[in-house]
Amino acid sequence: MTKMEDMLSGLRRLVTADDADGKSHVMIDGAPAAEFRSGDIGGLFEIWHDEATGPLDPSACEDKAVGTPVLSPDKGKVKIRWFAVGPSPEGADPEMIAELTRQAFIAMGAGDHQHDTSKHPAMHTTHTLDAIILIKGRVRLILDNEETEIGPGDVVVQRATNHAWAVVGDEPALFVAVLVDRT
Repeated sequence: MTKMEDMLSGLRRLVTADDADGKSHVMIDGAPAAEFRSGDIGGLFEIWHDEATGPLDPSACEDKAVGTPVLSPDKGKVKIRWFAVGPSPEGADPEMIAELTRQAFIAMGAGDHQHDTSKHPAMHTTHTLDAIILIKGRVRLILDNEETEIGPGDVVVQRATNHAWAVVGDEPALFVAVLVDRT
């Protein structure tokens, strides 16, 4: 088992609902609803995808996270997910890493989110307001004009700016992200 597989093996989501008598209960207790993996480079692991505004219906019992994972939430929606970033493979050709990263962004419906990758091959911009919490590992948040290292428990409020994540060390990183569409 790779370090990435080991880190992802225990992901558990719990989703609550109301039963027919209006009493709360756990509707879902299990693994992510869907996932997108790009080898040990990283992946997306879906927790929930729902309307960002309007009243909630706690009696609705459908799993709103099923389907093919894409980077951004649908228009007017919020997406909650884990995402993982692996370290660059030791001795890997930078051009190969750039191409693998580009193909991963295309596969997750975000090929048009990469406007300027000159600083890092995973640089991208979304149209979302994100709360991103690092759970495991250490990473560098790479921005156009600066970089900063973050550790477990740190929260980044990502506001539609060009950015990338790069692992510090040889351990993969695991995040929880709440993405709110702002288009």
